[in-house]
Amino acid sequence: QVQLVQSGGGLVQAGGSLRLSCAASGGTFNRYDIGWFRQAPGKEREFVTAISRSGTNTYYADSVKGRFAISRDSAKNTVYLQMNSLTPEDTAVYYCAAKSFIGPSFFSSGTNYPWWGQGTQVTVSS
Repeated sequence: QVQLVQSGGGLVQAGGSLRLSCAASGGTFNRYDIGWFRQAPGKEREFVTAISRSGTNTYYADSVKGRFAISRDSAKNTVYLQMNSLTPEDTAVYYCAAKSFIGPSFFSSGTNYPWWGQGTQVTVSS
């Protein structure tokens, strides 16, 4: 199994930027696809973005395309989520999640990710 520890959340003004980090331990990091999901109060969990184990393929929800960027640094066992041009609609608890490369390839479904980080709050004020 792999353990995921998140950091980088906080409060930011609309139009600002934040970078979230998801650090992995307890497994072979480059064997895992990594996804980011978010959940706002009273709303369903929403897919945000994902990156393949090699880092060569990325996927974005339409709502964040062009504003968010996912990347991974294998040397640091860390995946990053760079969030720019933030709006109050981005306010949510953000979770990173991992799935084995031999598992399902449907990146946007949270049910395909067995391992999850603890979540971090992102609040965007207007």
